[in-house]
Amino acid sequence: MTFLERIHLEIIYAVHKHGTMTAAAEELHLTQSALSHSMRKLESQLEVQLWFREGRQLRPTQAGEHLLATAKRLIPQFIHTEEILHQFARGERGTLRIGMECHPCYQWLQKISAPYLREWPSVDLDVKQEFQFGGIGALFAHEIDVLVTPDPLFKKGLHFEPVFDYEQVLVVSSDHALTKHKHVIPRQLEDEVLLTYPVSKERLDIYSHFLTPSGRSVRKQKTIETTDMIFQMVACGRGVAALPRWLVEEYSQHYPVQAIRLGKKGVSKQIFLGIRKEDAEMDYLKAFLATAKGLMES
Repeated sequence: MTFLERIHLEIIYAVHKHGTMTAAAEELHLTQSALSHSMRKLESQLEVQLWFREGRQLRPTQAGEHLLATAKRLIPQFIHTEEILHQFARGERGTLRIGMECHPCYQWLQKISAPYLREWPSVDLDVKQEFQFGGIGALFAHEIDVLVTPDPLFKKGLHFEPVFDYEQVLVVSSDHALTKHKHVIPRQLEDEVLLTYPVSKERLDIYSHFLTPSGRSVRKQKTIETTDMIFQMVACGRGVAALPRWLVEEYSQHYPVQAIRLGKKGVSKQIFLGIRKEDAEMDYLKAFLATAKGLMES
């Protein structure tokens, strides 16, 4: 006999999000008593306790944690599948959900989106930037369909396609003393303020590929949320940054900045598109990858 139903997954998922049965009931548009009765019945049928009560808060037991992990994996898939079916019912082809795992990747994506949307008018693009620097889990959980990243993690069940080659360079103001050099070495940055996006040093190429291997660092690191503000700060002489050369070339038309190679050989990088292998034959997903690769080759 089957005891576990979708509503049980939705309840434990909602309680995890909000902490109380009352808040979960409001989200699910059910009464608190109905939710409590449903979960008590499940606990009785399975002869297992799913929660500990701590005041008004509910904390899952070991069995509850296992059920919650299943809910986290399946509920997003249910929601996504239902949305696709609704789209088919409306005569639409679907929505391609794209997760961004790097800040400059968003500017690169804009080069892809326009030609792709013209070619596939029945497909929508949904860009989810909240998955910056942590998109592998979202890809496995079916919360996104494509992950845009410069640092792929080659996991079983996933496929990463390189679609764009670029060079990571140092960005300085046009009147900075370093502009007289064709390239810089790590010790030349020891007195600089480094402007970066708000991510860990391990995920920043200027550290992992340039400063850290030499045992050098900068005088100070300052994090900034947006690309525009980074360029404004660099142009005003408030610091230096490490960004893709193609991005610097675009912004140098508006800001007095200059790109300098990091080391004599430079720092070469690629943008990858990650997908689930099970989706590899989806026509509009294949077309998106083809559009991205076509841009690189043109």
